[in-house]
Amino acid sequence: MSETQEIAVIKTAHGELSVKFWDDVAPKTVENFKTLAKDKFYDGTAFHRIVKGFMIQGGDPLSKTDDPNVGTGGPGHRVKAEFSDRPHVRGVLSMARSSDPDSAGSQFFICLADARFLDRQYTAFGELVGGDDVLEKIGNTPTGPSAGGENSKPLERVGVESIEIVESAVA
Repeated sequence: MSETQEIAVIKTAHGELSVKFWDDVAPKTVENFKTLAKDKFYDGTAFHRIVKGFMIQGGDPLSKTDDPNVGTGGPGHRVKAEFSDRPHVRGVLSMARSSDPDSAGSQFFICLADARFLDRQYTAFGELVGGDDVLEKIGNTPTGPSAGGENSKPLERVGVESIEIVESAVA
């Protein structure tokens, strides 16, 4: 009998991303993400921040509409940081936050490249196990200036249709 574990399947306008969780390094963060996904919190959101060669960011409920405050939304609660020595490299799933280390809620990002300068400052809680081509496609979405002036606002909506938590065989 093979072992199974829960993974997240992120269905986007460009295809599917599959993510394996690191329950051992960030159990509270993993549980928060799974709960939000099971409650359909992420369905209909978008990757609202894309920085070429760095990361794609999603999980803001304000991205369901073209809210001018996109990037500031959350679930109404915060998750205490769970920093680890897992490196922020391509495919790593991590929590976005404000300047307060314990301010993560629902927003997450997936690294497009080596971003080790984030290590021990952001909660890394999983890694991509499928859909690297989709990550690349999303990461290459044309962008323009965001409200803050950063060249990270996608010029076309990169929608998240759903995030499902499913059982998967452990390799």
